[in-house]
Amino acid sequence: MDYKKVKTETTAVTRQKERFYEQTGNIYETVVVLSKRANQIGTEIKIELDQKIEEFAPATDNLEEIFENREQIEIAKFYEHLPKPSLLAIDEYLNHRIYIRNPHKEKSGY
Repeated sequence: MDYKKVKTETTAVTRQKERFYEQTGNIYETVVVLSKRANQIGTEIKIELDQKIEEFAPATDNLEEIFENREQIEIAKFYEHLPKPSLLAIDEYLNHRIYIRNPHKEKSGY
């Protein structure tokens, strides 16, 4: 998913708690789903950022040649302004873009 194009809040906002257990039936299960999805999103963004910064890394690693790389700074600033992974996960959840599967419920037949 292209997180750069997602239009969601960049700060915490007040939400209706009832919407958080519509899909799971349990607020605690929803918190677990959101935290796992936020971890996935955070990992994806970090990998993408590392790949982009690596493209501009200097070929030599001399301490005397360390200088500010303008492209790396611009890329880092762009990623700093993206919404936090937890806010992206909440947006996905509330817009029904997360597939939720609980293997414990499937086994026990709840």
